[in-house]
Amino acid sequence: MTPTAVFRPAALSFLRGLKRHNNKAWFEAHRDEYESSIKAAMRSLIEEMDVRLARFAPEIMGDPKHSMFRIHRDIRFSKNKSPYKTNAGCWFFHRAGTSSVGQEAEGGGAGFYFHLEPGGCFAAGGLWMPPRPALARLRDAIAGNPKAFVKAAASPAIRRRFGGISTEAMLKRMPRGFAEDHPAAEWLRHLSFTLSRDLSDAQVTGSRLPALLEAEFSAMLPLVRWLNGVLGLKPAVRR
Repeated sequence: MTPTAVFRPAALSFLRGLKRHNNKAWFEAHRDEYESSIKAAMRSLIEEMDVRLARFAPEIMGDPKHSMFRIHRDIRFSKNKSPYKTNAGCWFFHRAGTSSVGQEAEGGGAGFYFHLEPGGCFAAGGLWMPPRPALARLRDAIAGNPKAFVKAAASPAIRRRFGGISTEAMLKRMPRGFAEDHPAAEWLRHLSFTLSRDLSDAQVTGSRLPALLEAEFSAMLPLVRWLNGVLGLKPAVRR
């Protein structure tokens, strides 16, 4: 059978409309579009990727209940009171960890991420803004064996494919306890450890999206496994 697209162009159209009309009245009037073109499609992708992950990264899973991020924004501490995100995303996480991400995510580890946004879609892998205890462990591991980290995160092949580790979140100076001229200084200032690859709107609405994500996630796997290994989350050969 010819594979069908997971996301239709209607998904991107919905997100464009939501960006222009980010309010509850518009969202409720178009809720059926959200449920079918975004939520149901994302759940389908998560289920498909979970099957694929079982083949090449069995310790990483996709769960329709926990992998998809909410469309509602947390506006409690934000000046921007727009109630909805104008993108959608899903997170594939280690089975022995938690599905949480970010600085408050105790027990979480590295994994893979898919981002759906008109003109801004991408695939990513690694660990975004880990909490302080996890970040300290990662820094110690990098400082103790920089070559192992470079092999997983910054080899020539990885640099060619992804452009290297994201520099979006970095300290301006070295963290406390590390000399400014440390051999691993380039990496010790990072607050996140992620790789990413941009995807076109045509790619995410095409039938090969799951295969594309599998290829990108496979290439990011050495970094994901290195990060998880430092945090005590083991790889697996089967489920």
